Amino acid sequence: MRITVTVNGEQHTGDVEPRLLLVHFLRDELGLTGTHWGCDTSNCGVCTVWLDGTPVKSCTVLAVMADGHEVRTVEGLAHGAELDPVQQGFIACHGLQCGFCTPGMMMTARWLLDHNADPSEEDIREAISGQMCRCTGYENIVRSVRWAAEHGGGRGTADAGTEPAPGREEPVPGREEVRA
Repeated sequence: MRITVTVNGEQHTGDVEPRLLLVHFLRDELGLTGTHWGCDTSNCGVCTVWLDGTPVKSCTVLAVMADGHEVRTVEGLAHGAELDPVQQGFIACHGLQCGFCTPGMMMTARWLLDHNADPSEEDIREAISGQMCRCTGYENIVRSVRWAAEHGGGRGTADAGTEPAPGREEPVPGREEVRA
């Protein structure tokens, strides 16, 4: 099938098999290897990207489902050479160890801060609850997100399109429904 997907602001058109997962399209077809591939069962969350401003686990979305939509990956967080405050926070507070879960955690953290500029520790833990980290024990990840919130990383720093549609409840990252 022929699809056109806007990824990190750049339009990509190509032919894909109908069964190709979005994570494989991003990694194998577009070379965006920042999105990691973990479990293929939606349990770990390392493959989290945004689809039209909503966090989704890209191992549960077919590439054809993204046709005509906008995808944002971890590569799209930085603005040129300037790191996003979430990325800076993960560096400053050692929010990563092996780095495998980091892209998904960062995408979820960015979404959270765009919707809650001053999240509590409980808010942060709820937001990342759909993702697994086997190394950090989550303490430094929570600190990293708080650091980002305290250093200008709140609402308004991300691209447009992060607001939910009127009357639509905001999804909790990692617990969203897969949509076409």
